[in-house]
Amino acid sequence: MSDAPSDQALRELLERTRTIAVVGLSDKADRESNRVARYMQEHGYRVVPVNPMITEALGEKAYPSLGDIPPELRIDLVDIFRRPEDVPPVVEAAIARQVGTVWMQLGIAHPAAAASARAAGMTVLEDRCIMLTHKRLRIPDRPASR
Repeated sequence: MSDAPSDQALRELLERTRTIAVVGLSDKADRESNRVARYMQEHGYRVVPVNPMITEALGEKAYPSLGDIPPELRIDLVDIFRRPEDVPPVVEAAIARQVGTVWMQLGIAHPAAAASARAAGMTVLEDRCIMLTHKRLRIPDRPASR
């Protein structure tokens, strides 16, 4: 991961992030996507669920895709909980929305999609858990953003 941001860059990224679209967020509390998103929500981030199979998760309206999120709802970071082969269309939608960061959770990487996102000027993280990174860097909580 030669393109991996430094801890300082990650800290700054997480401190300026307000709204996270979680692609593949499950409404089932025992799923990893739900646990990670709930943790981020509890630490002051707005979580926007993206999953065509649900209508709501964690008290937020769910959207079938990134493209279905209203344009006035600013997304700072897209957190992906999907199989690697499902990543390219998510990254394309993130590029179209001009999202600043694409974060692929543990076990998820797609070098070609990551290269496209970087070429579009985005920060890209692969095979890394946003919750574990947040905990490790001890990012201070913020008031919940709505």
